[in-house]
Amino acid sequence: MIPRVRSPQLPQNYPWLNTDKPLSLKEFKGRIVVLDFWTYCCINCLHILPDLKYLEQKYKDSLTVIGVHSAKFDNEKEIENIRQAILRYDIEHPVIVDKDFRIWEEYAVRAWPTLIVIDPEGYVVSSVSGEGNRDVLDELIAQLIRQHQEKGIINFQELSLILEKQQKPSITPLAFPGKVLATNTGLFIADSGHHRIVLSSLDRELLQIIGNGKSGLKDGAFNQAQFFAPQGMTFDEENQILYVADTENHAIRRVDLQQQIVETIAGNGEQSRNIRRHSGIGLETALNSPWDLVKLGKKLYIAMAGFHQIWEMDLNTTNIVQTYAGIGAEACIDGVVTESAFAQPSGITTNGKELYIADSEVSSIRGVELVENQVRTICGSGDLFGFGDVDGVGEEARLQHCLGVEYAENFIWVADTYNHKIKLVNLHGNCQTVLGNGAVGLQDGQGKNTHFSEPSGLSILGKELYIADTNNHAIRCVNLENLEVKTLQFPRLCSPDVCII
Repeated sequence: MIPRVRSPQLPQNYPWLNTDKPLSLKEFKGRIVVLDFWTYCCINCLHILPDLKYLEQKYKDSLTVIGVHSAKFDNEKEIENIRQAILRYDIEHPVIVDKDFRIWEEYAVRAWPTLIVIDPEGYVVSSVSGEGNRDVLDELIAQLIRQHQEKGIINFQELSLILEKQQKPSITPLAFPGKVLATNTGLFIADSGHHRIVLSSLDRELLQIIGNGKSGLKDGAFNQAQFFAPQGMTFDEENQILYVADTENHAIRRVDLQQQIVETIAGNGEQSRNIRRHSGIGLETALNSPWDLVKLGKKLYIAMAGFHQIWEMDLNTTNIVQTYAGIGAEACIDGVVTESAFAQPSGITTNGKELYIADSEVSSIRGVELVENQVRTICGSGDLFGFGDVDGVGEEARLQHCLGVEYAENFIWVADTYNHKIKLVNLHGNCQTVLGNGAVGLQDGQGKNTHFSEPSGLSILGKELYIADTNNHAIRCVNLENLEVKTLQFPRLCSPDVCII
């Protein structure tokens, strides 16, 4: 008989979020507990949040989920940054900050995400890693409820928590804007936390709100359409068509500014886990967290973060989507596109001949040469744990979970997200800090005498650089001639929770 293993207790002196006091496994006797070992940069960790929310709702009187945040990147160790991630992803269960991997080691965890199931008597009964385990967990939880009901020790009682969004409510005109796109038509903002696209003139006059502010996948008129945490955008100026990476809907959306209609052109709303190279008709092909895109001729190139790949979509009548580069492994492998590998690519731009990728989990900038179909690493170590904050050339340079890139005049501008900086990289890999001193905050000024908070998106038009300063819920504008940074105000813009335009 295999001996039962009692679950190690959670440390009481560690920081807790989404609760007003430390929690003990002892107080959950009679309930099923699921420990979710996660880190907020990890796309796989984000993918299981809907599964956890489903299970929490289904078994709200008998199941407690506790997030155990075991940080990969240095920036993710900061409590305020974890709090912002909880707010951004609407996490509604308690989270303990595993500040030195003690809990991770006590539960013998080896990978993000890992879920540990603890029965109502306090014993570990299961451990699963990775995505796609909702049905298995659902069946196990139902079985544990039946078994412990028969023993008379199940505790049916809904848990009451004081959440971060209740303790520090914040209603801002923008919520965690992920990307920004400056065009001659106007400034497009992916207002990711409000599940909408904002269009203003370049002098900040509000022109359009695209999406009704509720998460969902719904086509139609601008005031009826729905998005779910949209990110990257690219614009067809001639035809007045905006293409949007609708990240959590696993879809590509087409926004017709003339007809004022939103339609889905790729993805079926379901997440695919098929990492093998494949293709299909847009609306019949499941995608996996498209994070950014760029239009080149009649093609869209897509940074498909969930697949760790670059995809392409033919915008001719066929609307075929297919894998372009990457084998689906989370790694940094250069060479021919069919043998290359990426690690959660989250930003994409181009000079017309080469794609430039913010490869976030290896904290590197990658290049994809479009004629020769070759992948190269431009700067960064190319290692999953080779991050830092070092200016330099090629593999000597260090970034930390970079999410945004923009090409202009033979340089690549980089949103070095977790270093809270903007860096400039030439095509030979020389990487230098231009904006920000690494301090977290919202401070305008000039050059390095400025502060950002996890900037994630960049766009250049003329002599101005626009920055989606995500955790500051702000758009910043930089005069490229003197590197003066200003925070933009949008007088008529407000949160969908408080007003309707």
